[in-house]
Amino acid sequence: MAEVRLESVTKSFGSFKALDNISISFKEGGFYALLGPSGSGKTTILRLIAGFEQADKGKLFIGNVEMVGVPVEKREIGMVFQNYALFPNMTVKGNIEFGLRVKKINKEIIENKVRESLELVQLKGLDDRKPDQLSGGQRQRVALARALVTSPNVLLLDEPFSALDKALRLDMQIELKRIQREVGITTIFVTHDQEEAITLSDSIGILDQGILRQEGSPTEVYQKPESEFIATFLGDSNILSVKKDGKDFSLADGSRLNINPEVPNIGDQFKVSIRSEKIFILQEGNTDNDGFDNIHEVKIEQSFFAGRSLTYLTSLGGSRIKVFQQNVGTKIHPEGSLVKIAWKSSDMSFLKP
Repeated sequence: MAEVRLESVTKSFGSFKALDNISISFKEGGFYALLGPSGSGKTTILRLIAGFEQADKGKLFIGNVEMVGVPVEKREIGMVFQNYALFPNMTVKGNIEFGLRVKKINKEIIENKVRESLELVQLKGLDDRKPDQLSGGQRQRVALARALVTSPNVLLLDEPFSALDKALRLDMQIELKRIQREVGITTIFVTHDQEEAITLSDSIGILDQGILRQEGSPTEVYQKPESEFIATFLGDSNILSVKKDGKDFSLADGSRLNINPEVPNIGDQFKVSIRSEKIFILQEGNTDNDGFDNIHEVKIEQSFFAGRSLTYLTSLGGSRIKVFQQNVGTKIHPEGSLVKIAWKSSDMSFLKP
């Protein structure tokens, strides 16, 4: 296991700047997810770490060793690709032991390592099968075993579950987390699936246009987005434009907004975000505000029933508001009805301009 560090790294492909002065650290033994739109630089970071690309500027370290000029095969990297890249003419055993054979490891050691790897990914007894005789999840496990069998310092995962259906994807997420914890390897994971990143990772970095916009624990990044881009990219957030007048705060239509704690010094006009699941619809006749310090009457414009949940669309202060509600026996509100929505000011995040 080893820490991976990028220091002021820039990488361009022609006129396209894939990474723009990126500095980021992946802690030893941690599970780090990279999120962002297509073309934001996620896979470029993986390719730089693996050695498939070289930075134009900046430094890359694995452990305490700078990687300038270090070839791919000397970096002690395991990588699982989006399409698995298994050799179709080889058995499961042949695929897993391939990297060890290239290194000319002793045959007895190879046998032991392959057996341990098969047990780790729970494929014992399938070593003689070919890839086309395996399910998608089993092929994924073979690719993971092949990446881990050489005892690399770092594991790189590039959209490894994208070809799996939802149920199998969930199963593989559980297995990957189990294996990562058991092995303790530094893992860097690229995905477009936000829920997957939040569920699996210890830390998340969100990129956009080659720039690292925010990083932190899943809880920190989700609960306290720093910008409108982060708030709307990760999960469902409602964005409200706020005007400050002395000690009072209001929305564009004049609706009063209660804000507590103290507002950061970001000017007299700014934006706040509030997650859809943090807004509640008060039941009729409910006189207990339950700690809510923002209560507004709105009209339900649209509603969407999704079985275990409902989503309501309404508007407030010139902004579209989405309210997410679990289907736990609460009243379903028809379109056109007036309701009172409520939230706590502590659930709002102040967004940087």
